[in-house]
Amino acid sequence: MIHKNYPETLFFYLSLKKVMPFKSGFVAIVGEPNAGKSTLLNQLLGQKLSIVTPKIQTTRHRILGIYTTETCQIIFSDTPGILQPKYALHEAMMKFVYESLADADAILWLIDAETMKISPEIENKVKQSKKPCILLLNKIDTFSSEEMAQKAEQLHKNLPDYEILPISGLVGIHTEFILKKLEQLLPEGPLYFDGEQLSDRNERFFVSEIIREKIFLRYAKEIPYSVEVIVNSFSFDEKSKKTHIQADIIVMRDTQKQIIIGEGGKAIKRLGIIARQEIEKFLQNPVHLSLYVKVQPDWRDKKRILKGYGYDTE
Repeated sequence: MIHKNYPETLFFYLSLKKVMPFKSGFVAIVGEPNAGKSTLLNQLLGQKLSIVTPKIQTTRHRILGIYTTETCQIIFSDTPGILQPKYALHEAMMKFVYESLADADAILWLIDAETMKISPEIENKVKQSKKPCILLLNKIDTFSSEEMAQKAEQLHKNLPDYEILPISGLVGIHTEFILKKLEQLLPEGPLYFDGEQLSDRNERFFVSEIIREKIFLRYAKEIPYSVEVIVNSFSFDEKSKKTHIQADIIVMRDTQKQIIIGEGGKAIKRLGIIARQEIEKFLQNPVHLSLYVKVQPDWRDKKRILKGYGYDTE
C-alpha cells in the first residue's frame, strides 16, 4: 500500500540511504598455521563452517563465510596457514592464500599470542597488497590482562603501522569490534550473495570436510596429512527420509589403509559413526554413510589428481 505521504516518505528513505550506504567486500583472514583463523570465522558467523583441529594444515581450501546485515555484507576468506611448500598440494594451498589477498578489500592478520610468531612472508604480502589490515592478537583468554598488555605492546613495537585488537576467537572476546571496524573499512558495494547464504561451498564439500576433521582428530602421525576425502554420491531418499552418502578416503600407502580400517574394521566403523552424527546435525536429517578406503600413491604431488580433488595447481 502506498503511504499517503509518499513523496515525503520517499525523500526520507533516499536521505537515509545517503547517510547509511550499503557496504560490502571481501576480507582475507591470514596467519600462521594454528593461529585460529577457522575458529575466528566460526565465531564471527555464529555457526561452525570451517573444520577445526589442534593439528596444523587442517584448512586446505579457501572457504568463503558470508556475514550479512541490513547495512553490510562481509565475505570472509578462511585460508590455509602460510607454509613453505613441500608438495604440489601445498603449492595449491598457498595459491588459495595469495588469491584471497589479491581479492581482498581488507585483511585480518592473526597473530597467536602464545607463540607471538610474525611471518615475514605474510608481512611482505600484506604490505604489497596495500589493503587496510587489522592485526588480531588471538588467544588472549589464556593470559592475564597484564600479560596481554605486554604482548600487545611488544607487537606494536614490531609492527607499528597496524591497528592491533586483542581477541579470543574461541570464546568471542572483542570479536564484535571486528565486524564494526570492517563495516567502516569496506567500500560501498552490492549484495554479492543472497542474504540467507552462509558460504559459497555446497553441502557435499562440508560433508567431506566433516569426515576429514574426524580423521584429523582420531588418527596420529602422518595419517591426517596423507588423507583426502571425496564424496562420490549424495542423495535424499524419499522413502526412508534419509540422505545417502558414499565417500572415499584416499591414502597414499597400503599401510595407511590398514590403519584407517583398523583391526576387523573397528576403526573405520567408529569413524563412520562419529562422522555420521555430525553430518546429521549439519544436514538436519538422518544420514546413511558409507566409507571406503582407496590407495592413490603420492596423490599430493600429482597435479592432474589434485585438480580432480578441487585444488588449482596452475
